[in-house]
Amino acid sequence: MNIRPSAAIRQNYNEIAELCKKTEEPVFLTKNGEGDLVVMDIATYNRREKMLHLREELLSVEEDRLRGIAGYSLPELTNMLKNKINEVAKNGRNK
Repeated sequence: MNIRPSAAIRQNYNEIAELCKKTEEPVFLTKNGEGDLVVMDIATYNRREKMLHLREELLSVEEDRLRGIAGYSLPELTNMLKNKINEVAKNGRNK
């Protein structure tokens, strides 16, 4: 875990930015000894957001499963995908 005083962001921005990119971890900034801000590079932030979104989707599907809401079988999914691919291909030829 990388912890720096908040003044470090003003004094050593490039160093902190490089640390974020190199470690792919956030840097925690403190103010008067207490946690204040978290800084991370944009690539790490985007990865975390995508992972969070995926976890939310998986949780939602699992909650539906536990409530007894039926999902799709593999053959049903295959047919749905084939139909969608054919639809897109057909629409592309009509243009």
